[in-house]
Amino acid sequence: MCALFPASKPRRAEERARALDVPRLLPTFPLRRRVPVKPLSGEGPRARFCAWIGFFRAAVRAASSLIPSARGAPAVDMVGFAVPAEVSVLLLDIEGTTTPIAFVKDTLFSYIKDNIREYLRAHWEEEECQEDVGLLRKQAEEDAHMDGVVPIPLETRDGEEEVERIIQAVIDNVHWQMSLDRKTTALKQLQGHIWRAAYENGRLKGEFFDDVVPAVRKWREAGMKVYIYSSGSVEAQKLFFGNSTEGDICELFDGHFDTKIGPKVDSESYQRIAASIGCSTSNILFLTDVTREADAAEEVDMHVAIVVRPGNAGLTDDEKSYYRLITSFNELFLPSST
Repeated sequence: MCALFPASKPRRAEERARALDVPRLLPTFPLRRRVPVKPLSGEGPRARFCAWIGFFRAAVRAASSLIPSARGAPAVDMVGFAVPAEVSVLLLDIEGTTTPIAFVKDTLFSYIKDNIREYLRAHWEEEECQEDVGLLRKQAEEDAHMDGVVPIPLETRDGEEEVERIIQAVIDNVHWQMSLDRKTTALKQLQGHIWRAAYENGRLKGEFFDDVVPAVRKWREAGMKVYIYSSGSVEAQKLFFGNSTEGDICELFDGHFDTKIGPKVDSESYQRIAASIGCSTSNILFLTDVTREADAAEEVDMHVAIVVRPGNAGLTDDEKSYYRLITSFNELFLPSST
């Protein structure tokens, strides 16, 4: 049996106590953590909650010997998270959650940088490619106030030299956006089309952490719905999951969302996702490695858990204490399995 991580909202303490079947002597906390929490400065629910945790931690440690571990298991060493009974939908990030960041940055992004010129030359006359360039040109106009922005001029004359001039501007603009880790729809659309060509000719295959596919299959068998929310375009997501080292696993997902529904750090995006799925935000558990995304989802009462994977950005002590943390999808325990 697992020990449960602290809920992102204090009102869920009773749920955790019932799941562990322990006496309500004290609020239930993850006794396995021994690092004291430094209270956050400022106001707001997270600051107050972290301060609350710090206030009680010494008392919890002192009383830990009085609280029996679930089914005899040593709570200090166990890892896991009991999914709340109201959750019927799992919403997954990709980079750093289902897939190593190294694969995204070192394989997918490197492929764009190494092959964009070849792709543009091969597809320049196609309508889709010209639409992609047009979107990038419009984005560059919107970014005119930013340092280093690379404008994309219109073609003013015929000839190969003119085409190469525009292609170079597109390449420079894409490299500039990628250097800033931009998530613009224009950038993601062109990237998706370049990756599509690579997947179709077998030059790329999507990769996942070993626990991902078996866990998603188990969730689906348990009746859960599973959706993807990534900054990559929906088309790129489907190509990624459809051409992977595990074969075509698109059937495991009920749907996909990208930045067209809104930025991942905007709380309204998560409200739109819930409305699109046809459920309440409180019926969704969002798994991500980015705390800013978790904050945005939590603002609209969506359940969240931070996925800690090799290569992911580190977390502060306050973040480690505030969020539910998992290192593998196997650490999620559905209501029927707890």
